[in-house]
Amino acid sequence: MVSTPLSPSLDTSRIRAEIQSLQAPLVEWRRHLHQRPELGFREEITAAFVSQKLTEWGINHQTGIAKTGIVALIPGSQPGPVLGIRADMDALPIQEQNEVPYRSQHEGVMHACGHDGHTAIALGVAYYLSRHPESFTGTVKLIFQPAEEGPGGAKPMIEAGVLKHPDVDAIIGLHLWNNLPLGTAGVRDGALMAAVELFDCTISGKGGHGAMPHQTIDSIVVGSQVINALQTIVARNVDPLKSGVVTVGKFHAGHALNVIADSAQLSGTVRYFDPAYDTFFAQRVEQIIAGVCQSHGASYTLNYRKLYPPVINDGAIANLIRSVAETVIETPAGVVPNCQTMGGEDMSFFLQEVPGCYFFLGSANPERGLAYPHHHPRFDFDETALGMGVEMFVRCVEKYCSTVK
Repeated sequence: MVSTPLSPSLDTSRIRAEIQSLQAPLVEWRRHLHQRPELGFREEITAAFVSQKLTEWGINHQTGIAKTGIVALIPGSQPGPVLGIRADMDALPIQEQNEVPYRSQHEGVMHACGHDGHTAIALGVAYYLSRHPESFTGTVKLIFQPAEEGPGGAKPMIEAGVLKHPDVDAIIGLHLWNNLPLGTAGVRDGALMAAVELFDCTISGKGGHGAMPHQTIDSIVVGSQVINALQTIVARNVDPLKSGVVTVGKFHAGHALNVIADSAQLSGTVRYFDPAYDTFFAQRVEQIIAGVCQSHGASYTLNYRKLYPPVINDGAIANLIRSVAETVIETPAGVVPNCQTMGGEDMSFFLQEVPGCYFFLGSANPERGLAYPHHHPRFDFDETALGMGVEMFVRCVEKYCSTVK
């Protein structure tokens, strides 16, 4: 058994004793998963571990949903609403640089975003609620989801019917968040995380000698102008009171210093909060690429695709989580109401189907060197947040199921 005390710098008296007693198992489960990270739709070891625990605790569950997903049902003391709790399970293609006993044992794969913690928290919630059905009415549906990091497991799980039989009335989820310190929570209604859209473009010109540009159509010049012009979308086409990002992250062209390249490839991402821009960016990106290419006599091919819609929280469920956070967290920072990020999350697909709320639970502790950002090869978090996450979810269940009829 792992023996890891709660952070001495944090007042944890608001976490009930039985959940505090789960801290060591929570850390053990999280570290077990951290050592065995798996990429999206390949979470066989992770899913087997989750299923093993649920079976040990006598919790009815179904495996193999959208390849590796799991859904567990925990009934309360009497019929009532159905509350979903979602936890993602996948890792990232990153080589871990942490020198810790529980570092990844899988070469080139790492839990660098906290999903191992999300899974451990959901297991803690399952354990506690299965032993205290008298504390809530209705049903809790725990959704262990694959492939959040890509290509996305939420949509195929929804298509497989995870929000049905019984029908989910509302859904909640959390993300351990190293952009916030331990002892805080980021809760807001409306847009929390951005839509994610991706594009790949090949610009075709006419190659030739670097000393004779008049005989060519320089794909590098065309591509450079495309990149600059794309930045005008947010600067001149998006309402200044709203947010958007267009980033070109890849630009490849040419093989020799004295040869004008006949083609160039560029790739990028688009982010925005407002669903009103659902089709706008795709149209405007192509208009700009087409216009610049036409002005130079070049041609292009464009592959523009939508990955995730924005994460839009329901106001009533956000208020419920905020009220719970205020009872669990007592620090000067406390609940952060305007926490947003241009990062994306496929929790958005669940929130398009049923009302719900996704929130951030602060997990950074700079004093212990646990403040590296998400997707960094030295990412890690203060595991005190695990018990706090269980307490948050359990109180959300108790409050939601006692107020919804």
